[in-house]
Amino acid sequence: MSLSMKPATPCTFPTTTRPAKHVSVRCCTLTQTAVRPLKMSLDTHQPAVKSWEHLLDPLDYDPMASLFTSRAVKLGNKWKEYLGVKNWEGLLDPLDENLRGEILRYGSFVEAAYRSFNFDSSSSSYGACRYPKSTLLARSGLHQTGYRLTRHLRATSGIRLPRWVEMAPNWVATKSSWIGYVAVCQDKEEIARLGRRDVVIALRGTATGLEWLENFRATLTPVPNADTKPTHHDDGDGDDSEPMVETGFLSLYTSGTDEVPSLQEMVREEISRLLQTYGDQPLSLTITGHSLGAALATLTAYDIKTTFKRAPMVTVMSFGGPRVGNRSFRCQLEKQGTKVLRIVNSDDLITKVPGFVLEEEDADVPKDQNVYVAGLPSWIQKRVEDTQWVYAEVGRELKLRSRSCPYLKNINVATCHDLKTYLHLVNYS
Repeated sequence: MSLSMKPATPCTFPTTTRPAKHVSVRCCTLTQTAVRPLKMSLDTHQPAVKSWEHLLDPLDYDPMASLFTSRAVKLGNKWKEYLGVKNWEGLLDPLDENLRGEILRYGSFVEAAYRSFNFDSSSSSYGACRYPKSTLLARSGLHQTGYRLTRHLRATSGIRLPRWVEMAPNWVATKSSWIGYVAVCQDKEEIARLGRRDVVIALRGTATGLEWLENFRATLTPVPNADTKPTHHDDGDGDDSEPMVETGFLSLYTSGTDEVPSLQEMVREEISRLLQTYGDQPLSLTITGHSLGAALATLTAYDIKTTFKRAPMVTVMSFGGPRVGNRSFRCQLEKQGTKVLRIVNSDDLITKVPGFVLEEEDADVPKDQNVYVAGLPSWIQKRVEDTQWVYAEVGRELKLRSRSCPYLKNINVATCHDLKTYLHLVNYS
C-alpha cells in the first residue's frame, strides 16, 4: 500500500446525479438497511426495518480495495514491530503511517469475508461462501494482494434446537455457516515487502440467527485443556482462577457436526499443514476479524499457541470486538506471547459488552490501585466477582471515536459498529 493516499474530499464518493443508493449497515447482531444519497457515504438517515430478511442484507458499497496498492511500503526487518513484538509502543499515538496501512490491509481481508458470504435467506445456499477459493479475493474486490486462499472456514452453533425449527426460515435454523478463510502470501515481491511469508485468517461478524443466540450466552465457561496453573502478574499479585471465555463464542469455535468439523478442527488442521510446508521460513500468523469474528480471532490465536508449541509469531488485529474472557485468560495470552491489537470505536457499544470489567490496567492509574465499576458498593462488588460475568480487556487498544470525525453525521449504534466506519476512522485518524 503506497503511503500517499489522502483524498482531498474524505468520505465522499464522486459527484453524481444518480438516485439514492441503498446501503446496508452491519451491526454485531444485525444488518440494518439504510437509504442515503450516494455522495453522502456515511450520513445515515435510517428508516425502520420492516422485515427480518432485511437484517441479513449484505453491505452494499465498493470495498476499499485500493488500500492494497495505495500504501505499499517495505516493512523489512521491522515487520515484527508492526505485528506487536514491542506491544506497539510509540506506534499508536499518533498512529504510525506504516501501521495504519497494515491495519487497513487486514481490515480489507475481513471486508472480503463479508462480501463473500451468501446473505440471501431465500437461497438454498444461504450461509455458504459465494465464491471458490481461487477467485474469492478478486471477486470480492481485492485484486493483486499476493495472497492465495488455502482453506474455507465454517462455524457451527452448539445450541440444541427443537424439531419444529426445521420448518423455520433458513436464517433462523442454519446451524453451520461459512465464516471466513485462511490465505497465504505467495507472491515473491509481496513476501519481500512484508519481510516474511504471512498467513492470514479472516473472520466475519454475526450473520445467522443461531450466531445471534450464541452472542447472548454471555456467562464465562472454562477453556478446555487450558493451563490451569496459577498465573502471576507484573505487580506480583497471583491469580488462581482458571482461564474462562464467553460461552457462546467458545461454542461457535468448538462445536461441529457429523458432516462439518468444528472451526477449531479446521484451523488446527490447516495451520499444521502450513507449518509443515513453510515452517523453515520467516513466518507470521495474523488473525483478523470484526465483531463476532474479532472474538473468534482471539480464541483462535489462543488455541494455536496452545496447540503448536513452536508456532511462529501470532498476532490478532480485531475491529469492534466484544470482550472475550476473564483475567486469567488474558494472562495466558500474554504468557504465550500472543499479540492483540484491538481497534475500538469508543462510541461503539459492542466493545463494552458482555459482562463487567472490575479491574483495569491504565497508564494513568498506579498498578496497585484497582479501578472498579462506578457506583458499585463494595459488598455488591464482591458478589459480582464471584459470578461468571467478570471479564478483562486483552491486548493493546487503538482507540478511535466517531464523534471526533467531522465527516460522520447522524451517528447511531449500527454505524458506530460498522466495519466501514472503523476503516474510515483508521484511514483519517
